[in-house]
Amino acid sequence: MDVFLNAVATAVPPNDVHGAFLQIAPQFLKDPRERAVFSRMATRSGIEHRYSSLEPSAEADRHDVVGFYKTGNFPSTGARMARFKADAIVLLDKVLAELAKREGADWADGITHVVLATCTGFAAPWIDAHLVRAHGLAPTVQRLLIGFMGCNAALNAFGTAGNIVTANPEARVLVLNIELCTLHFQEGTPLATALTFMLFADGAAASIVSADPHGLQFERFASRIAPDSEEAISWHIGDSGFDMVLSGEVPRIVGDVSPAHVRALVDDPDEVALWAIHPGGRTILDAVERHCDLPPEALAVSRGVLRDFGNMSSATIPFVLNRMLEEPSQGRLGVSLGFGPGVSVEGMAFREVP
Repeated sequence: MDVFLNAVATAVPPNDVHGAFLQIAPQFLKDPRERAVFSRMATRSGIEHRYSSLEPSAEADRHDVVGFYKTGNFPSTGARMARFKADAIVLLDKVLAELAKREGADWADGITHVVLATCTGFAAPWIDAHLVRAHGLAPTVQRLLIGFMGCNAALNAFGTAGNIVTANPEARVLVLNIELCTLHFQEGTPLATALTFMLFADGAAASIVSADPHGLQFERFASRIAPDSEEAISWHIGDSGFDMVLSGEVPRIVGDVSPAHVRALVDDPDEVALWAIHPGGRTILDAVERHCDLPPEALAVSRGVLRDFGNMSSATIPFVLNRMLEEPSQGRLGVSLGFGPGVSVEGMAFREVP
């Protein structure tokens, strides 16, 4: 059964916070040497813009206009989840408006399933009820949440959508990725955490998967967990938001495992013309490029998304695929790789529909 990614729409909140964060984060670093390291790594990050639902503030006692992050009084996990529930709906409406521009005002007609991937917040009832109430989906739509799988969850979601369509060729699946990473900034941040949060941003994607033969055809999916890597990437629910650990070993681990994962997806890696690699950071892309022996231009789209938006967790790969869908179709073979807690690796082989 042939399954296709027909369309991808993307959206970000209105507030570009990258420059403000580069001013705020060093305040939490007491050692001048750590501040120098942070400044040097920021310059080399390959990121120019990151967006947030929170508008930055120049006031000394608060880091955003509404005072969500107040000096000495950062919010609890409950407060962050309440903010997530509200702000994610705003971003959902924005990305679905973009989808309507591409697919027409009747885009919701025939949607049989919704697959939602997120790792930055949870609420119930939430997106599913809003989709029925505000966007015209049938109350009988089948719903599935893929939660807490991290940056590679878009590929888990696409694979799940593909399985749904394979089982029911009449199915039309809406895949949503909604991430508000900037709601999990931590006060008293050590250098490693400050560098981690320098990467992350908010973003959303809405995609249509069906048996209609246009867009990108799914060819193969593959998953694996890299050996001895459980502590390299982790994401835990704490009392003051979600706590991220992103080890400096991640680029090495990703580089070591990527060539074998590519070979699990395609018979001849030399035939791959499109590389939709999750831009988790410049060093991640450098590692994949080096270990897979790719020319510098191979990861230009991924590096462009990193530059323009930062790492939006599970929403990021759809941003890359969206840019590829905007190019004239030539029937080219592509590979997408994503990396998440574990270290887990998800992969997808796809081909442009001529």
